[in-house]
Amino acid sequence: MARSKNILLAGLIGLGTLLCIPEASALPPPISTPASGDELEESSGAFGFLNGANRSQALLGDMWGLRKSLSNYGITLGIQDIEEYLGNTMGGAKQGYGYDGLTQVLLQMDTNRAFGHYGGLFNASFINIRGGLGVENNNIMALQTISGIQAESTTRLWELWYDQKFLEEDRLDVKIGQQSLDQEYMVSSNALYFVNTMFGWATLPSYNMPGGGPAYPLASLGARISARPIDGVQLLAGVYNGAPAKQYLDNAQLNNLHGMQFGMGQGTLSIVEAQFSYPSLGSMVSPGQKQPLGWTYKIGAWYNSLPFADMQYDSAGLAMGGGECANSASNCQPQMHKGNYAIYGVADQLIWRSDTDPNRTVSLFGRVMGAPQQDRNTISMSANFGLLMHSPLKNRAADTLGLGFGYAQVSSSFANATRDAYMVSGTSGPIPTNEWMGELTYQYQVKPWFVLQPDIQYIYNPGAGIPNPNSPTGARVPNALVAGVRAIFNF
Repeated sequence: MARSKNILLAGLIGLGTLLCIPEASALPPPISTPASGDELEESSGAFGFLNGANRSQALLGDMWGLRKSLSNYGITLGIQDIEEYLGNTMGGAKQGYGYDGLTQVLLQMDTNRAFGHYGGLFNASFINIRGGLGVENNNIMALQTISGIQAESTTRLWELWYDQKFLEEDRLDVKIGQQSLDQEYMVSSNALYFVNTMFGWATLPSYNMPGGGPAYPLASLGARISARPIDGVQLLAGVYNGAPAKQYLDNAQLNNLHGMQFGMGQGTLSIVEAQFSYPSLGSMVSPGQKQPLGWTYKIGAWYNSLPFADMQYDSAGLAMGGGECANSASNCQPQMHKGNYAIYGVADQLIWRSDTDPNRTVSLFGRVMGAPQQDRNTISMSANFGLLMHSPLKNRAADTLGLGFGYAQVSSSFANATRDAYMVSGTSGPIPTNEWMGELTYQYQVKPWFVLQPDIQYIYNPGAGIPNPNSPTGARVPNALVAGVRAIFNF
């Protein structure tokens, strides 16, 4: 019995970092605001909005005139609510279900419509998160967590920024303020239909960046410049505060619970991305010519200047024996390394369109990201890829069927730290390697403002091979089958 406890303890010490939910999550489905309240159904009377419930993009229509009044000042309002119930039916450390909810409120002001200044846009977004961290830690223990909206329960400011366009055809624009990078960088538009966290903000920055990086539900103060030198090419470059919370080493979400920290001076996070798309903006199709199969490719890199702790060795060069420093000979002060970086590529490719129904299309997507510096990173590589079909069933033009996969590779230094923990305890056990995930999802458009999304996920080698805390022998957590449903409402 003592030996079995030591095996489990060594495994858990070696994989201590992997037991934690990543600070940054994916990102919820994109929320849009109507260009004008005039586009929405009038909702006079207490339940007048119900008259247009089968046609309106927003359940509450013009919100009893509020949206039209705001529109007079160039302001648009979007409200989206997501409710989901997900859990593992088999495998994992144990079985169980959990609830998560998210409400987003988005306010934008077009300065041209508001007071005649062309090209300006003010943006403020707020989120209310419910359900906490669901079943992730106790049940599944996956690196690629099952829900992109799961986060610490709170109401918080998300983004607050101003964007200004310049030059002819708006070929240059600058954005300044509190920004969430997953709204512009590293993301495949096709992957956003999925529920799993890592189809949004990737696994690698979620575990490697300080506090998980400035991504939902967090943001960082910074500036971004975007240029379109020629049609079909977009260049992005940004510099942001190096961490999304002042105290980011413990729990960035709890330490910046309401999103009101506008941090500066914690190093810098620099990121560049080049986007190539076809057909380019404004391209025309000749009469009788088939619409081309479009694509978007992105390449980019990020660098964070903050110091990063070594995964394996202390400042004296001794192995620490895992994340909890089990080696009594160590000073338990990890070596510190200057900076960290990663490179990535993203692809969205339309591969088929029906000749009889242009709504019926099939697209492929993929994203690969790598962090070459193994000594300071938990994850050395992550990847996502999959297939998306719009209008998969006849007369269901707004439905979407998706099949996607995810991969996360643990760094060699992190794996070696686990070996060190076993060596210190005089035991043996599973060494972390990699984790695979697959997801099958279907978005069923019940009403223009209501989407129902059943979802199935399979997690292979959860936690990259984390010991099962419920197993006396320290065997790996079994593969998990996850099922559930998400509902999306636009108000």
